[in-house]
Amino acid sequence: MRFGHFDDAAKEYVVDRPDTPKSWTNYLGTTEYGSVITNNAGGYSFYKSASQGRFMRFRTNTIPMDQPGRYFYIRDNADGDYWSSSWQPVGKPLERYRSECRHGTAYTIITSQYAGIRSESTYFVPLQQTFEYWRLRVTNESGRPRDLSVFTFAEFACNWRLTQDLINQQYTAYIVRAEWKDGILGIITNPNVPPDPEHFENGDQGRSIWMTLTGADIAGYESDRERFLGSYRTYANPIVVERGQCGGSLAYGDNPCGCVQANLMLAPGETRELVVLLGVGWAAEEGRRAVAKFASPTRVEKELQAVKKEWHSKLESLKVETPDKDLDHMVNVWNPYACLINFAWSRAASLVYSGERDGLGYRDTVQDFVGSAALIPEETRQRLELMITGQLSHGGAMEVVKQFSHHPGHEKGPDDHSRLRADDCLWLFNAVPAYVNETGDSGFYRKVLPYADKGEDTVFKHLRRALEFNLNHTGAHGLPSGLHADWNDCIRLGEKGESLFVTLQARLGFKVYGEIAEMLGEKAEAAWARTQLAAMDEKIQKYGWDGEWFVRAYKDDGEVMGSKTCKEGRIFLNPQTWAVLSGAATPEQAVKAMDSAYLQLFTDYGLMLCRPAFKDTPYHVVRAVLFNEGTKENGGIFSQIQPWAVMAECVLGRGERAMEYYRAFLPAAQNDKAEIRQIEPYVFCQSTHSRASRQYGVSRLPWLTGTTAWAYYAATHHILGLQPEADGMRIDPCIPSAWKSFSMERRFRGKTLSIRVENPNGVQKGVRRLTLNGKEMKGGFIPAKELKAKNDITVVMG
Repeated sequence: MRFGHFDDAAKEYVVDRPDTPKSWTNYLGTTEYGSVITNNAGGYSFYKSASQGRFMRFRTNTIPMDQPGRYFYIRDNADGDYWSSSWQPVGKPLERYRSECRHGTAYTIITSQYAGIRSESTYFVPLQQTFEYWRLRVTNESGRPRDLSVFTFAEFACNWRLTQDLINQQYTAYIVRAEWKDGILGIITNPNVPPDPEHFENGDQGRSIWMTLTGADIAGYESDRERFLGSYRTYANPIVVERGQCGGSLAYGDNPCGCVQANLMLAPGETRELVVLLGVGWAAEEGRRAVAKFASPTRVEKELQAVKKEWHSKLESLKVETPDKDLDHMVNVWNPYACLINFAWSRAASLVYSGERDGLGYRDTVQDFVGSAALIPEETRQRLELMITGQLSHGGAMEVVKQFSHHPGHEKGPDDHSRLRADDCLWLFNAVPAYVNETGDSGFYRKVLPYADKGEDTVFKHLRRALEFNLNHTGAHGLPSGLHADWNDCIRLGEKGESLFVTLQARLGFKVYGEIAEMLGEKAEAAWARTQLAAMDEKIQKYGWDGEWFVRAYKDDGEVMGSKTCKEGRIFLNPQTWAVLSGAATPEQAVKAMDSAYLQLFTDYGLMLCRPAFKDTPYHVVRAVLFNEGTKENGGIFSQIQPWAVMAECVLGRGERAMEYYRAFLPAAQNDKAEIRQIEPYVFCQSTHSRASRQYGVSRLPWLTGTTAWAYYAATHHILGLQPEADGMRIDPCIPSAWKSFSMERRFRGKTLSIRVENPNGVQKGVRRLTLNGKEMKGGFIPAKELKAKNDITVVMG
């Protein structure tokens, strides 16, 4: 069943039906002022942090779904009928109410038609501002004059700290005060305490938001939620809207809200435009200045176009046209856009991540850089530096870096190293080269950055310290320990248990470190890396290979996990893919391991993380047993690991299977199965239920997932074959044999690469000839020094 379609020309996804299986969301704003909005105008806004700066209320996992939000109620004063400009919260019958939602790049437009009235509500945050716009256009299509009233509504938090607002009502019910002056509503938290903007995490400070409406005379306002809704009512039937008149309440404790009323007399065919401004700051200061400068309809439209231009320009890094239109939907718009959202918010703000996480998770954020480097290289460098300063001097890392309060050189990690994650800093060997190869900024390796706790080093030495950390934490076989977690939070191996996955990551790390050392002329470091690499390869072959696939780990008692001898968790996907990606597997092992993964783990919706699922294993060793079989880490289809399988198959030159894997978890390819997948068909998710689940094919936790960056990387670097290197660009596609040609336009170091790939013989991998501006290049590689401002490139596979 389909609920919407892709509009690639507008860079929008159009939700045709509002009754989506789950709320389908979008993001507004930036890391300074952010918002989540659903296809029915539900959601919330926050300042700097969704946990500590949440000033708009939202109730997750509630009934009805996705409420409250940013609402316009419209009332027909002739007969008292009323509805909302989004289908919810009033929820008029869909046989009489038509709705369309267009989610774009940092804006959302919802149109509706009901009772001869057409409305269009547009939501976005203007660039470099700390307020949001709600623009409402109301058109009378009924052929007769209409007397209407419009009521805005948003529910505000009493305290900006989410946990305080939700549970500490003996405090929060007494700290809010509303003010109305000069047509601007102010909602003040702790009005008797001075602001402390220099110390964001100080919860004991005065804070304020403001809200107003322009475009019509204000006919009333309401700021007390209970006065607006009425007793025992819901957002679907507020008493103020039913009566048709605001009462002018000024909240004094309890629950604040923002409602401003405007009355409209519309002639047949007439359109009126109202603009709501809602922002952070004081009504008499920031609010008044914003209204004076930004409230006119022409300014609103100018700011909307600026938002589109800004975001669209970031997506211009790559444009593709391939035989697979679902791939095109994702690679051209939705995958890079989601990469930027993940870059901004890591795992801190969505309808699922709703305040429980705060700041930037170390390994999550570092992995996100492989998706952002080509889109926003300068911002990636700045954030990469921030995360490197989250590395501790012993080589491990802080679990979370709070970008709004991080103080390198003064942070402290756990004294017990078993509480650290073994994989955290190993992701730097993917992220740092991704940035350097994209920009050519090899000097970045020499940049000196502090550690989180004490001391400083070059980025190059930070990388060595990461490897030393894993060398200093090994088990009985000399393999790196799993510690608190090794990417998989549900495998607790401790200081004695050993992780083959981390071993394979470290193997890649030594390989990459050696290559960097050679480039920098650090011969001694290159020799050290080669020595460590050889020793690790010997251990991998001795303790990692199980005959048909690679094992997953060794528990602290020496028992193997992920072996053909195991009853549960007999085979895991990650060791098979990373044995190929790291170069640890012999050619014969690589093929056999990936074939085993295909036969044992592949489903219609992707590859299972492991099989069989865990049921009887003690939960203190494999915490996945806490989950239902076939979900998440317990044999579910964990989405983040799907791109690694795609990449591994591309390394093996098997484009058919790589594309089979890619399409299995590709959201756009499931647009017509929305009733099964349930979540948004334009963004990747964290996991999908596998065959062992009663809900096979159902997906959960969209948007903020490591899947996003790796899916973009797998598609662009491996399937399409665009592989930046420090001194140029290599082009080496791996595609289905049925692809006879495709084209790409890539922005690379300020230059444009127009690329045409021809595949006359229907091969899956291999470049026979590459020409740059008519000149033949060797080995499918284009030196950066050969590039002009605009370049025509032809690639012939064969």
